Amino acid sequence: MTALRNEKSSRGDIVAAAVERVVPGDGIADSLGRLVDGTEVSRATFLKGGGALILGFSFAGSLFKAGKAEAANGSTLAPPATAVDSWVTINPDNTATILIGKVELGQGSPTGLLMIAAEELDLGMDQIRQQRIETGVTPDQGFTAGSTSISGGGPQVRQAAAEARLALLTLASANLGVPVSQLTVDKGVVSGGGKSVTYGALVGGQLINATFTGKAPLKPISQYKLIGTDQQRLDIPAKVTGEYTYLHNIRVPGMLHGRIVRPQGQGEYGKPIVPLSIDASSIKQFPGVQIVRKGNFVGVVAKDEWVAIQAASTLTVKWQESPTLSGVGNLGKSLRAGKTTDTVAFSKGNIQAGRANAAKTVTRTYVAPFQTHGMIGPSAAIVDYQPNGLTTVYSHTQLPYALRDRVAKILGRTSAQVKLIRVEGSGCYGHSAYDDCALAAALMSQAVNAPVRVQFMRADEHGWDNYGPAQLTDISASIDANGKITAFDYASTQPGWMSTETTEEQNGSAVPLATGKPDLDNSGAQYALPNRRVLGRSLPNINGGVPKVIWMRAPGAQQTLFGTEQMIDELAHAAGLDPIAFRKLNISNYRWVGALDAVAKASGWTPRVANSVSQSGTIRKGRGIAIGGFSNTYAAVVADIELNMKTGKIVAQHMFAAQDAGLAISPSLIAQQMEGCLVQGTSRALLEQVVFTKNRVTSLDWVSYPILRFKDSPDVTTVVINNKAEKSSGSGEPTTAPVPAAIANAVFDATGVRMTEYPMTPARVRAALAAA
Repeated sequence: MTALRNEKSSRGDIVAAAVERVVPGDGIADSLGRLVDGTEVSRATFLKGGGALILGFSFAGSLFKAGKAEAANGSTLAPPATAVDSWVTINPDNTATILIGKVELGQGSPTGLLMIAAEELDLGMDQIRQQRIETGVTPDQGFTAGSTSISGGGPQVRQAAAEARLALLTLASANLGVPVSQLTVDKGVVSGGGKSVTYGALVGGQLINATFTGKAPLKPISQYKLIGTDQQRLDIPAKVTGEYTYLHNIRVPGMLHGRIVRPQGQGEYGKPIVPLSIDASSIKQFPGVQIVRKGNFVGVVAKDEWVAIQAASTLTVKWQESPTLSGVGNLGKSLRAGKTTDTVAFSKGNIQAGRANAAKTVTRTYVAPFQTHGMIGPSAAIVDYQPNGLTTVYSHTQLPYALRDRVAKILGRTSAQVKLIRVEGSGCYGHSAYDDCALAAALMSQAVNAPVRVQFMRADEHGWDNYGPAQLTDISASIDANGKITAFDYASTQPGWMSTETTEEQNGSAVPLATGKPDLDNSGAQYALPNRRVLGRSLPNINGGVPKVIWMRAPGAQQTLFGTEQMIDELAHAAGLDPIAFRKLNISNYRWVGALDAVAKASGWTPRVANSVSQSGTIRKGRGIAIGGFSNTYAAVVADIELNMKTGKIVAQHMFAAQDAGLAISPSLIAQQMEGCLVQGTSRALLEQVVFTKNRVTSLDWVSYPILRFKDSPDVTTVVINNKAEKSSGSGEPTTAPVPAAIANAVFDATGVRMTEYPMTPARVRAALAAA
């Protein structure tokens, strides 16, 4: 049972009337174009009402607020960033609607942003609502990526809320006849001189009409009431009860269903995806199906979704073959064989001098795999193309304004002619294929002149994802007789990252862009190293013998730390020191020391040299430590594992983590992210690898690309270090970064064998044990 509540809109009352009552069903009552009495609303009538799809969102017991359902001039361009009304709306009931551009991808950061706004406005969390994200209505805060929602978006929201508070106090001062300096605010009630007035009474329902002054005081940390407290994510209750409406549930009047048609799995990135022939007669048993081809893009559209699915799988297309992938049989060898562009990204001191008087030098190579984002719910999108009006896009993108621009480009429209409404879909960390799905829906909608909903099949999602890049890491490091690191020479080889979508490439409307650089933060920067060099060996991702790659949770950090933190552990062993004691000996930054101390205490760490406890029998136990981070955050992870010497299976029994992300907006929200990081990091460390032949990717489902199951999921313990002396930094990704290294170090502790490639599958573990 889902309540489709009345959401008043300036664009007309037709749709609002249609969803005024509680309707049984899947949350959209078959179609939002069907009235509760069963009457159909024609597409023309629907569009006359503004074309607005009024979503049955539930957010902390209420809707995403409709507040400013459309910009005053109807523009889909971003509202001015320096206007208070672009960020804050005060409602007559003395609540506030906050407009943000950072989206919900599963990390809960919108709740944190609303906490920041409530704190500066002196409101309670029960008085805060979020405006649904829509181009032309909500501000453009760029990508929701890189764990920057709080660290980057937070200061913007804080400043806007502070400016709103100053404007409201100025109004209250005139209303009450009391100087601003003598006013106090509690839960939106302004008091002074024995009198009071609410925010709602001052401007409720009207514009604040103020611009940023740059003089609005920010509340000092000592006066915080909300920030630093544990708050429940505002989206969770409705998700648990099934009341929350996801993108995948939405239906619009006159909507058709589309499916893309591509080869089963991508080939080498940069090679054209060319349909040599299409046999339309192969789907003649499905009347009414339309084949859409534009450039090399191919799709099918049908009135019935199941018919579209069958037609897409049945349509006979002969594709141009390009057997030019490197294959994944010996990934490290193929990465080393590629032609690279080499750049010294960092250099300090003299590596040769650091080696000259070393007591011990260790050299080793490590390999990290290609991995998929693997959204549990596949990408979906709806596009309603209007040749003479406003085209509407419904997408779960992480970059609303940028995707709006890309849809406009692929349709040959201007950005002002396209509106994007952001609706949450399946959670994802990193750039999966959801934008590609929206672009495909746009082409199909334009071709058939009707709204088209596209949802990827599992093989589409897995086979045409933007994968996390593989990496080959070579490290040579030295220590002196006292255990101090004297030289650290690091080199990484990986493909560059791309920034185009497959539909754009097929349509011929995009030029692939390749970028990439080594991870400087985790390639030894954690330590006080007198002699350090970082060399980046960049493989071409275009026609480089590899599939398409882009950022994935803690981009590059896992790959880098798998080598760096194993090398640190190996140096500790060579020095005859406990792994934590060795790290602290070579660290000068107090935040790394704090994370190490916190995780040691949480895990009950007993100092000893790794692999110094004799074990026998089939089951061996091990404990490993690794530090590293992402987005200016400091994380330390301890892994307790069991390893079966016969089968080679590793079971992560317990994962411990401590994280310093500066000022914690809500420690419990950070802890939730850390828990997810530990579990997903374990899955990536032990199981996940994109497999491909010379022709194409073959990891197309959860069998060929396994992920961690509940029965093998570790227990987790998290410690949030609320470092109020430092600015808030990222929390959605950092703790996952050291996980593979911590597990690999635990394997060494249990067996004395180094795992130099992950995922650490049973077969790979057995091979390493046999080789040792």
